[in-house]
Amino acid sequence: MIKIGNIELPEFPLLLAPMEDVSDPPYRRLCKMHGADLMYSEFISSEGLIRDAMKSRKKLDIFDYERPVGIQIFGGDEEAMAMSARIVETVNPDLVDINFGCPVKKVVCKGAGAGVLKDIDLMVRLTKAVVSSTHLPVTVKARLGWDSTCINIDEVAERLQETGIKALTIHARTRAQMYKGEADWEHISRIKQNPNIEIPIFGNGDIDSPEKALEYKQKYACDGIMIGRAAIGYPWIFNEIKHFFKTGEHLPAPTISDRLLAVRQHAEWSAEWKGERLGLVEMRQHYGNYFRGVPHFKDFRKKFLEVFTLEEMDALIKETQQFYEEYQAQV
Repeated sequence: MIKIGNIELPEFPLLLAPMEDVSDPPYRRLCKMHGADLMYSEFISSEGLIRDAMKSRKKLDIFDYERPVGIQIFGGDEEAMAMSARIVETVNPDLVDINFGCPVKKVVCKGAGAGVLKDIDLMVRLTKAVVSSTHLPVTVKARLGWDSTCINIDEVAERLQETGIKALTIHARTRAQMYKGEADWEHISRIKQNPNIEIPIFGNGDIDSPEKALEYKQKYACDGIMIGRAAIGYPWIFNEIKHFFKTGEHLPAPTISDRLLAVRQHAEWSAEWKGERLGLVEMRQHYGNYFRGVPHFKDFRKKFLEVFTLEEMDALIKETQQFYEEYQAQV
């Protein structure tokens, strides 16, 4: 059993990565149903929370059915990070996570996210500010370093553990790599072998199949795996990995009915959370992911983009289901 503070997780937990415009409450709910053990909010600007920015505050919404769940914050100012941690604590998540891994320019240029990788002393101060401001367990997600000439995750792991964090997730790429190239998990393995490291170490990067999850679990001996891009539009990956771990066999691939049900659930929960029209408009970014690789979906995707009510959604789902039943009968 893996513990993060007083949070008990399964022996080898699978985590849903915090992803902007993806890991909101409706999608977290779907991933929880399909086997995710721990999930995080979209990352939230500490400055946005302090300014009471509506978008940032909305990201604080969590629900009991998704627990355990963490709220992830980012920023480059100690006082702002401390204040945002206290604000996060008021909504009672299970933990607070600090983002030291986001590589996008608009975050890095503010001296936040992966931008902090260039200044470990600042990273330590920011982390201490959060740890000292909340009674909740604090975890961190970071990258290997700024670039191939500055891989400092070994020092980061030890020094952040000393601040009192309860777990560390390592995306096994540098900031310079962004999301390209192969993730190098050898660094994760080395940190796990460090006798000074006592906190759980979770690995992230390139896990996109049950086979790879098992290979990396056995080869690199991390305490769990965080899955990001492979879970976008494919919440089934968590249970597929767990089933493969237990049996060595694959679960059947999701059918058209499975995909349509996931879309319907996601849309309904999005409408409940954001309002029907806005919820369905924001669903538009997801349809292509749910039906990636499905033949003849292009024409239906156009129709899904024109849906504004759940009633229209139900009618289109019925039409789509009927088309694929007839198509499969012919092939």
